[in-house]
Amino acid sequence: MGPLAGIRIVEFVGIGPGPMAAMLFADLGADVIRVDRVTPSGLGIAMPKRFGLLGRSRPSIALDLKNAAGIALAGDLIERADGLIEGFRPGTMERLGLGPDMALKRNPRLVYGRMTGWGQNGPLADAAGHDLNYLALAGALHAIGRKGAKPTPPLNLAADFGGGALYLAFGMACALIEAQRSGKGQVVDAAMAEGAASLMTMFYGLYAAGLHSLERGTNLLDSGSAIYDTYECADGRYISIAAIELKFREELFELLGLPYTTDDGPELVKKLEEIFKTRSRDEWCKLLEGTDACFAPVLTMAEAPHHPHNVARQSFVEVDGVMQPAPAPRFSRTPAGCPTPPRELGQGTRATLADWGILPEKIATLFAGGVVVEAAQQKVSAE
Repeated sequence: MGPLAGIRIVEFVGIGPGPMAAMLFADLGADVIRVDRVTPSGLGIAMPKRFGLLGRSRPSIALDLKNAAGIALAGDLIERADGLIEGFRPGTMERLGLGPDMALKRNPRLVYGRMTGWGQNGPLADAAGHDLNYLALAGALHAIGRKGAKPTPPLNLAADFGGGALYLAFGMACALIEAQRSGKGQVVDAAMAEGAASLMTMFYGLYAAGLHSLERGTNLLDSGSAIYDTYECADGRYISIAAIELKFREELFELLGLPYTTDDGPELVKKLEEIFKTRSRDEWCKLLEGTDACFAPVLTMAEAPHHPHNVARQSFVEVDGVMQPAPAPRFSRTPAGCPTPPRELGQGTRATLADWGILPEKIATLFAGGVVVEAAQQKVSAE
């Protein structure tokens, strides 16, 4: 199911944005195979597999990439794939003998997706980093925070997942379309720092026009405006207001019983703080939700799946007892199916290799040599 049915992707498992990009492909119907290490790598946050949601909707094979036969098998899978995802430091795949030169020689139509923080070259290419560092270099982190306060980490949404996973997935989708026309693959070099910078395009334009100050918390969209902010309610919970346009601002003021004003300074902030503390969040929802006041309650992750709008849209699904966001976006003719639970490392190795055209006798040899293993073997060896 899904618009990407029939597309085959080999994912060499890393952390964060690489698995997120692979999840997006798998959620929308691509046949993605996760190539895990035979022994757990220790990457990421330790937790039971069913909670590692970035690994959903695709099988895992456990493959020894330190073994020549393992490298050969990886090459066989690459030859059968439309795309490849890897998120290692520059040069790692080349050292394994699985770099773009080898891959495109064996499969000229392959789209080779590379996910790094800084890019494949440049002074910082070999340096370690995380989302916060890439945001910092892009000029994005400096812009996020309240007036007089230090920059605020916005989870790892903006660089890892926004500037990383989404740009890699979009870039690969573009290259896959082009490959259908040209018959030729190519390398997609997705750098989180550059993706984060791209997400800032509008703000760079506003800054160049003199319409966005470098001082945090003084602009329309960074908490510098009274009508684009969050407010505490009587019950200690919060609501959000984003009445930017005049007609929406007018409706907000009318519903709050305030005389219309274009003031946007501290006096209005204080007035709104006082007003919103007079009622609970749910009471404000009854008055403002669904109007053109540009209002929404600030929901926790425990609350969001149960909001009537999210329920009506089926924006969240429960899989294997774990509530999680549903695949997005929506497609009218080729809808995505329900995600399947993340697999244990190596769960499905034998069946997946067979599905990808690896002959039974070769699979048996690979298992006998310890080049690949099943999840059950992992559990036994761990015990």
